[in-house]
Amino acid sequence: MDTNTKTCVIVGASHAGANCAMELRKQGWEGTIVLIDADENLPYHRPPLSKAYLSLTDGSAFNPLFAAERYEEENITLALGVSVTSVDATTQTLELSNGTSIQYDALVLATGASAFVPPIAGINASSDVHVLRSAKDALAIQAGFKNARNKNIVVIGGGYIGLETAASLKKLGGNVTVLEREERLLARVAPAVLASFFQELHTANGVMIKTGVSAQEIKQTKDGTTVMGTDGVAYPADLILVGVGVRPNIALATQLGVKLDNGITVNEQLQTSLANVYALGDVAQFHHPRYQKWMRLESVQNAVDQAKAVAANIVGNTTIYDALPWFWSDQYHIKLQMVGLSQGYTDLVVRTEEDKEDCFSIWYFKDDALLAVDAVNNGKAFVLGTKFIKNNTVVDKEKLADASIPFKPNTLIKTTTNVD
Repeated sequence: MDTNTKTCVIVGASHAGANCAMELRKQGWEGTIVLIDADENLPYHRPPLSKAYLSLTDGSAFNPLFAAERYEEENITLALGVSVTSVDATTQTLELSNGTSIQYDALVLATGASAFVPPIAGINASSDVHVLRSAKDALAIQAGFKNARNKNIVVIGGGYIGLETAASLKKLGGNVTVLEREERLLARVAPAVLASFFQELHTANGVMIKTGVSAQEIKQTKDGTTVMGTDGVAYPADLILVGVGVRPNIALATQLGVKLDNGITVNEQLQTSLANVYALGDVAQFHHPRYQKWMRLESVQNAVDQAKAVAANIVGNTTIYDALPWFWSDQYHIKLQMVGLSQGYTDLVVRTEEDKEDCFSIWYFKDDALLAVDAVNNGKAFVLGTKFIKNNTVVDKEKLADASIPFKPNTLIKTTTNVD
């Protein structure tokens, strides 16, 4: 494609969208690039939202993905604080909330996802209820915490976002209770051994964990806000944080008429059912060649790697997206690093490093094939696991489980035969 006179519009300026804009220039796009986002802040790093950002005094310290000067140098037009109100696939035109319109030759949907708020009785009537997806959300939580009379915090949801936020607010001095409707924490994303570790970690730090309990109703009384649990207990709440999952933002995709299924369906080149429209990041549903399954991943790694692939495909350098997923979570002094996807595992091996406190790793196998590794305060396990998965290395499970055997590649490989 001759890009000199072409326009590429990217809707969504988080990790996926901002990195895609930069990659387009890097990979040779010479035409116009417009990056649109309803958030008025310069595109910023999102992972610290539930951690360091909660202690900021204002929005100025949010860590930008790229300096403002970089966008100028790359001749990337920023349209921040502006939303797309409608899109027409026939005329290839976007209508913006500021009354302007823009035509595109290539369109990238990096629209992300929005927090899901369950239909709990009274939840919409309370100003004490918050979600955490943006800088604005983080500042609202911070302000609510500062003004909280008794610092009583109820976190609805015991997934990673809920636990990270609980840890941060506890460190700031909050009286934190986590309500998780499942019988254990992290029920959909982690094995029981890891869930038990994090429950003990939070309990040791003074957080009350209530599993098997849902929020049934939010009541306003003369004494303040109360969350009624299905266990019959009334939990006082100066601040309520909802972290029970997200829903992909597909409004523009629906207007375009592209194929949808748990997000925007894309092919191996991250292209939608319209040839000149691409989707990436949290909103994109794609088929992963390694795991042979359709998935939608909510991670910075996925967003950044897909940004590179989309940019390459737009400029004509055909690229198939097959990056190995990895994630992380910070809670108190614990850093959890995860690589690969554990769904479908047949057995797991837990390796505890006896000479180090709170240092272990969980290795997931499907028969002899290593699928994923969860590493707790163990960067070596994360690096080694990543290498083994990428190379399809067959690991000796018995040696892996024996902490007395050195944690080195040549001591853990079972054979020289690789798993196909």
